[in-house]
Amino acid sequence: MIHPSVYASAAAQDDHAAQVIAYAAEAAKDSRGEYHSHTRHQLFHLVSGSVTVETALGSFVVPPERALWMPSGMLHATTYLQPSSLRFLYFRPEAVADAPATPSVIRISPLLRELILAYMAFPRDPVVTDGPAARLAAVIIDQIATEPVSPLHLPMPTSDRLRRAVADLAADPATAVPLPDVARRAALSQRSFERHFRAETGLSYRAWLRQARLMKAVEWLSFGLSVGDIAHRLGYEGASAFVASFRKAFGVTPGRYFADAG
Repeated sequence: MIHPSVYASAAAQDDHAAQVIAYAAEAAKDSRGEYHSHTRHQLFHLVSGSVTVETALGSFVVPPERALWMPSGMLHATTYLQPSSLRFLYFRPEAVADAPATPSVIRISPLLRELILAYMAFPRDPVVTDGPAARLAAVIIDQIATEPVSPLHLPMPTSDRLRRAVADLAADPATAVPLPDVARRAALSQRSFERHFRAETGLSYRAWLRQARLMKAVEWLSFGLSVGDIAHRLGYEGASAFVASFRKAFGVTPGRYFADAG
């Protein structure tokens, strides 16, 4: 049972004395949060629905029962692709030793899910520094450090001309543009484009397109689309080719990926 005070906005709670602040919310389909940042680290836990999060470092897909770790001070904007149920935790930076400096999507284990829910049963006030709530917060911090990172990040080029050249492909990777054409968009030779693109994203253009397709696949799987439909829409040779590519990236089949989240 989530305490009613946890549904009150945490936006004005940056100076709150608690090490960890809990917040629960619902979001409507197609709602969007404009670019903003927090003075606290944020754990953005998606219980149901689907959301994409844009940052200067690229975009992230957060499917159900995953969470996005967002470092303090990082500008980000959210777009909810479905009606979504959300749980947030905000951490004082000094409370989380060796916190990741960049955003990352992590799996929410059954244990961590129950710990978060149990923490949300406590009222936000009064602040306590010991007792059950404080001990739960400490265990949550320990557990977050052990959760594996999911490859649900699409790095975007940092230069304007390269970002513009591939912006539509990030949104719709099914319409893959051949390297000569995308290099022409950026007014670069193929060799120069590939060199700059790898330097700015850490990936070759071909690997980047593959990552974009996999992220779109996770998004569509969260909508309930079939493997066959997704394979066809994203231009794979068949369902088996898509499953093989998904397994190589995530270590499991598409069906198992979402089953493991439960």
